[in-house]
Amino acid sequence: MPFVDMNVALCEVKVRSMAFDPDIASVPFRRQDQPMASTREDEAYDDEPIVITGVGLVASAGMDRESVWRAVRDGRSCVRRLSGLRGLPDGKILGATVDMPAEYPSRLKVLPMAEMAANEAVRDARLDLDAIDRDRFGCSISSHMGDASWLEEQAGLKVPNDPGRTPWWQQWLPNSTCIHIANKLGSTGPRYSYSTACASSLISFMSAVRALREGQCDVAIAGGADAIDPLFVAGFQKMRVLAEHEDPNQACRPFDRNRSGFVIGEGAAMLVLERLSHAQQRAARIYAQVLSCRALADAHHVTGLDADSEALSYLISSTLRSSKLRPRDVGYVNAHGTGTQQNDLVEMRSIREAFGPAADQLCVSSTKSTLGHMINAAGGTELAITVLAMRDGFAPPTKNLTDPDPELSFDCVPMVGRRNQFQNALKLSVAFGGHLVAVALSRWNDAASGFSYPPEAKVA
Repeated sequence: MPFVDMNVALCEVKVRSMAFDPDIASVPFRRQDQPMASTREDEAYDDEPIVITGVGLVASAGMDRESVWRAVRDGRSCVRRLSGLRGLPDGKILGATVDMPAEYPSRLKVLPMAEMAANEAVRDARLDLDAIDRDRFGCSISSHMGDASWLEEQAGLKVPNDPGRTPWWQQWLPNSTCIHIANKLGSTGPRYSYSTACASSLISFMSAVRALREGQCDVAIAGGADAIDPLFVAGFQKMRVLAEHEDPNQACRPFDRNRSGFVIGEGAAMLVLERLSHAQQRAARIYAQVLSCRALADAHHVTGLDADSEALSYLISSTLRSSKLRPRDVGYVNAHGTGTQQNDLVEMRSIREAFGPAADQLCVSSTKSTLGHMINAAGGTELAITVLAMRDGFAPPTKNLTDPDPELSFDCVPMVGRRNQFQNALKLSVAFGGHLVAVALSRWNDAASGFSYPPEAKVA
């Protein structure tokens, strides 16, 4: 089946677009026989490691990183029947919603969720914003506005705009969240925002890694946020990909024989990334090193996946190669795992095809059965969960996996998580529109700058 390696395509697009780059356009004319002075920005794709030093999370299961992680570890979800979604019957749709504190009125829900996650990530990284070069601080954040009921009230002039809040007309753009967080944190380095369905925040992470490797910045914050939108919910319902069950917390069943779809979720995830030299200079704690990020465009179908799993298998294999990892070097895969018939089947086949016999030793899990499908925020949230799983040496469970699909030929950690000190991990995103993304990470084990395994994570 046709597919495009976006890691090659992105480089090609960048070369073709250089003439339109205002920074390049402002450089004085240079004859071809004159050597160009080497600058940090010109040293593309150098070998300096990129590391993760901070994590922030907001989700239905908690308003901070550790609360969300405990819920995921325990397989404890907060799915409920939703009401008040315009055009949809009350109680019909299941969702994992975030209950925002009362001090956040007059703003679309994505902004305070993104703010909370970003602030937590910066605190976790112990990043002194007054001590860094703001021009070397990048921001790569994706979001969909969601939660549009308040915006409708503002646009209809039913409620006057609070002058102390962000004006409604500055909140609805696709890049509004990125701009908002960058301004809040004082980031004047590169800014990126992507709209690639449920791969958006993972591609935002990938973009931040590229900016760091190219020398455009020394530190960056990356991730995504999303809130439940009635229009999107109606579309998913029309596509028949939303799960139904008499018990909302048992509805989403990734890799299970009786799976029927996903439950919609919302929240935010932010990660602080740095060039290793920058992190070491300020004696930062380090979670993990980013080994490789790769994207692929599957041209099979706008919403369907290639049942032969050729594209996703190729993506996994190429990510392992670019990470210099053998299949047996990977201990954990955080799958996209939506709980739909088609997605899970393709992932099961692709993981087996790419890993071969080494798949027998893998721990694979989907956390969407706990947190819901957070759409734009899904990839970033699940990458953060992967980082925390590596930190603690614990493979989180796939909740509601009680009757495995007959094609499931590897360990999906059913129902109960367990200790597993894996060194390398892989995160996959498989989005509508053919957006396939993989990120490979390696745990940072340096005694001085890394994290020690908690006592309960020690293998007996």
